[in-house]
Amino acid sequence: MLLAASVPIQPGQHILEAGTGAGPALLCLNARISGLHATGVEIDETLAELAAANAHANGFTGIDIIADRIETAPFDRPFDHAMANPPYHPPNGTASPVAVRDTAKRGSDALMTAWIERLSGALRDRGSLTLIVPAGMVPICLSAMGQHRCPCTILFPLWPKAGRQAKLVLLRGVKNALTPMRLAAGLVLHNPDGSFTAAAQAILGDGSALNLDQ
Repeated sequence: MLLAASVPIQPGQHILEAGTGAGPALLCLNARISGLHATGVEIDETLAELAAANAHANGFTGIDIIADRIETAPFDRPFDHAMANPPYHPPNGTASPVAVRDTAKRGSDALMTAWIERLSGALRDRGSLTLIVPAGMVPICLSAMGQHRCPCTILFPLWPKAGRQAKLVLLRGVKNALTPMRLAAGLVLHNPDGSFTAAAQAILGDGSALNLDQ
């Protein structure tokens, strides 16, 4: 939901998502902004079918789902925006007993770079790329984004609580941008008692946008 809330998309624009799964991010995005055109790519055929069914069940006619790898999926137009929650569990880590989940989560530096290359290549000039990744993956992402002409312009930490280390960050890249990268103040998700902060509740409960430029 945080990933979908952070994409600076406008009605009528086209967005590409890699690793769509059952479609939650695209569904959240379409619930927030009407009149979108969205393409989701999912390697698992069962999940791809579920994503398409979920879009249909919610009346979102502008969502197309492709059952393919993001590295090889065919596109017939450039996109205004792209987003992904890429696989990031280390390749030598403990395997999940659920094969589909293991495939969805297990990644590598090479896979992360390949995803960023493909997503950046699918964008129009000045199109945006938004990723949500663990803090430890930031260096490889920044390198790949710069290498593939979509340099990071905003690094936005997601703080579990005030004073805690951020485990996840949002990265915003812009195709062919010359803007220097900024480190944003980020978003604190939880109060000391574990409840959502007002800012997080506005996004997760009320469907508000997450402005990374603030």
